[in-house]
Amino acid sequence: MNDSRPSGTRRESDLVGAFVQLADTLVDDYDVPEVLHQLAAHCVDLLNVSAAGLMLSDQRGSLQLVASSNERTRVLELFQIQTDEGPCVDAFQTGVVVTVADLSAATERWPVFTPQALEQGFSAVHAVPMRLRGEVIGSLNLFNQRPGGLSDEDAKVARALADIATIGMLQERTIRHSEVLTEQLQGALNSRITIEQAKGLLAHAGGLDMEQAFQALRRYARSQHARMSETAHALATGQIRPGEVLEQGHIDAK
Repeated sequence: MNDSRPSGTRRESDLVGAFVQLADTLVDDYDVPEVLHQLAAHCVDLLNVSAAGLMLSDQRGSLQLVASSNERTRVLELFQIQTDEGPCVDAFQTGVVVTVADLSAATERWPVFTPQALEQGFSAVHAVPMRLRGEVIGSLNLFNQRPGGLSDEDAKVARALADIATIGMLQERTIRHSEVLTEQLQGALNSRITIEQAKGLLAHAGGLDMEQAFQALRRYARSQHARMSETAHALATGQIRPGEVLEQGHIDAK
């Protein structure tokens, strides 16, 4: 739970700063995985939630995970995709916001997902479809460690963040050319696979958990002013040594 979330004038300033940062990123030549991970982090910082994740539809219309704020969320999101069950799947399939303030009461609705979510320490969920002009391309998913729904204000911010993610993926050109949308979505999914491979290499080389490995990869990419997806590809193909990333990323091994 993000109990240290700012309030009042400071929170308004943080919200404006987050939206300005995302907007500036989206008018430039941006790295899709980095933008989506950044957006997930903003959700945790700005909203009354413990974790966040984003799913996108691939070329076959199947959901794939592209960003998460921590490893537990990543595991839970992947579990939903594998079982085709859960609030995030429902939000994508129906195009309707799904809010469950107390997951312990949702065992009949999601008999497989709910016990897993509770085991991971989550007690509430808010899933927002990523949609534009009737087209749903994924979902933004927010998890809490204690029961309770989002406030009306936070729900509106979550909707706005989901809209930014959607616009960032589609852009006006993808509305006119469906093949561009398919290529961009598939590119994000392919980058996600490469990033997972790079995380595994760093985790093995440095004795790290997956969360530490991701942070090392991200910090190294930023230190080199490079895209995270390109850095992950260079690491996975042997162009960069894991030791170099770990040293520059300043992540201590376990």
